[in-house]
Amino acid sequence: QVQLAESGGGLVQAGGSLRLSCAASGMITSVFWSSTKAWYRQAPGKQREVVAEITENGNTNYADFAKGRFAISKDNSRKRVYLQMDSLKPEDTAVYYCRLEPRGGYSTLGEYWGQGTQVTVSS
Repeated sequence: QVQLAESGGGLVQAGGSLRLSCAASGMITSVFWSSTKAWYRQAPGKQREVVAEITENGNTNYADFAKGRFAISKDNSRKRVYLQMDSLKPEDTAVYYCRLEPRGGYSTLGEYWGQGTQVTVSS
């Protein structure tokens, strides 16, 4: 059974940094390698939104609010995805989720979501 486990969230003051980690278990390495990996977030009363994604080729895309402050990366050998968040603002407060979407020959597997990790930024 595939599981995604996020960690690294917590309480931080505005201007601080956090590094989120997402560990995939129960997933064969080739599926992880072939997946588009992304971080989403959902603030109270708001819809879930994409923060950043990284493709199987290493191409990255960021939401406007994340550009210049957040960085997504991956470690295929360890089956982990990271989100480095710097210069955090109170409006970054949300639950952050990891998502994997297998591509190519594994696309029929569907998508996988983690349970989320809470990030709270105090002013």
